[in-house]
Amino acid sequence: MERTVLHLDLDTFFVSVERLLHPELEGRPVVVGGMGDRGVVSTCSYEARRFGVHSAMPMRMARQLCAQAVFIRGDMELYSRYSRLVTDIIADAAPVYEKMSIDEHYLDLTGMDRFHDCQLWSHELRQRIIHESGLPISFGLSENKTVAKIATGEAKPNGEKQVPIPYINSFLDPLSIQKIPMVGAKTYTLLSSMGVELIGTLRRIPPQAMEQVLGKHGIDIWKKANGHDNTPVCPYQERKSISKERTFEQDTIDVTAVRQCLSHMVESLGFELRSQRKLAGCVTVKIRYSSFDTHDMQQRIPYTAFDHVLRDAVNSLFNRLFNRRLMIRLVGVRLSELVSGMPQLNLFDDNIEMTQLYAAMDKIKRRFGEKAIMRC
Repeated sequence: MERTVLHLDLDTFFVSVERLLHPELEGRPVVVGGMGDRGVVSTCSYEARRFGVHSAMPMRMARQLCAQAVFIRGDMELYSRYSRLVTDIIADAAPVYEKMSIDEHYLDLTGMDRFHDCQLWSHELRQRIIHESGLPISFGLSENKTVAKIATGEAKPNGEKQVPIPYINSFLDPLSIQKIPMVGAKTYTLLSSMGVELIGTLRRIPPQAMEQVLGKHGIDIWKKANGHDNTPVCPYQERKSISKERTFEQDTIDVTAVRQCLSHMVESLGFELRSQRKLAGCVTVKIRYSSFDTHDMQQRIPYTAFDHVLRDAVNSLFNRLFNRRLMIRLVGVRLSELVSGMPQLNLFDDNIEMTQLYAAMDKIKRRFGEKAIMRC
């Protein structure tokens, strides 16, 4: 059966949310990120991009390139709320969907064409999202995730693009290889130095040659250049949480030791999130007392992968959950509502040194093990 995959992507998401609340920002260059000179740009409007501003750029450089822009410290709690609103709309309508990140979703519409026109259905869903959320959103519709995602990029801003199977190659061929997911700056530089700048050129290279240059990664890129991608749309509700538990050798009422145990759990889970390039949107703390009575409490949080943010949520939940008159047998932490995303999204209030600190800590942990560096 021929597959039908829809990719939905909210346009300049953080900027769009700010404009929804502050209409006077419409049409003006807007930059969202950390406000200090050491802060980084999280996202920016198309108007700011014309001046050379882009995400992950130091805020100081963005100010030099586009001094007339409106600079806004991001509000992850606000953006998470709108992300969940859009997800709820999609969940209400879609047979199978996968939330890939805070601002993009894949939907598997395979077989729906027997009952609906998939392009019309996708158009109506997009219009519903725009109407109910107030946010601009674009979509790409094709046979698989790769082509659908590239089509969305070509449809932006706030547009729609369908690429039927017979037209996949003619659609991809004239595009830059930078449009292919997995082609980063280093890969682009290497391939362009070989004279390969367009997808059509890459598509005609023998796959063995790509493997010699880039290994297995080269084969994957070659397949995408040919419009091949069998990656399934994984139902969002089946996405796994990650968790850790600790049963004490002896029941305890030593709150300091319990808090330290929870802190170490958070560090381990945070490292796992960052290693998988994921963010968590919900935290659960579990306590089992000596009587074997078990209680848990959860809290939705702005999407994050940073220990200090997760730790605050865990401590808050523990304070609300803990009965000081009872001995504790077990504690646990679970992180759920996982989505793909870079943790820099959370650094609206922190500076670039915090980003570098986490990167350095994770590098040490990957080389020497998780316990090589820990919070005291």
